[in-house]
Amino acid sequence: MTAFQFSDSLRQQVTSNLSTFAVQMLDQHQLRHAAVAIVITKHPHGPETSVLLTLRPDHMNRHKGQYALPGGRLDEGETPVDAALRELHEELGLCLRPEHVLGALDDYPTRSGFRITPIVVWADGPVILKPDPNEVAQVFHISLSELNSPEIPLLSDVTAGERPVLSAYLPTLGHEVYAPTAAILYQFREVAMCGVATRVADYDQPAFAWK
Repeated sequence: MTAFQFSDSLRQQVTSNLSTFAVQMLDQHQLRHAAVAIVITKHPHGPETSVLLTLRPDHMNRHKGQYALPGGRLDEGETPVDAALRELHEELGLCLRPEHVLGALDDYPTRSGFRITPIVVWADGPVILKPDPNEVAQVFHISLSELNSPEIPLLSDVTAGERPVLSAYLPTLGHEVYAPTAAILYQFREVAMCGVATRVADYDQPAFAWK
């Protein structure tokens, strides 16, 4: 069997790992609340499982040209699950419901003033995506085997007293992805895939991601 083959047993494993994970939520009212969706689905080129990653267009005001998980700021009265599913539909045309949610990961505080709640969802595949060109320049399927590389995470050298910057080299892209996206994917690998309660909120982001 292919490692991380898309199957009911994998869904059960991920669900079980997330159900025993003690999520750490931030209570920082000065940070705006956002949510992202980690979409687990079948890879379009084989039996393996993948997660969806987007590239933001160059015309966007914030974080243009950066890799990101589908998501955005919570609207008034929304929960993180509401926001993650809404943004997933708006950005990729993918309509999933609360019953597709498997669990959540830790809130991640960003230098740009947000606390991001990652919501893990399962999409029976292969999925049909209709990216909104105003928000998404390209969509990538990152295999779980790729995320399971021993080369992840990469931590940059920093001066004394500063937090290390976390990144991940992804062969599908041909280069590195940086925190916050890389930190969230790393925690997803550790918690959801491997059942290890790894925390990532203390890893920093590169300067270009601060705005």
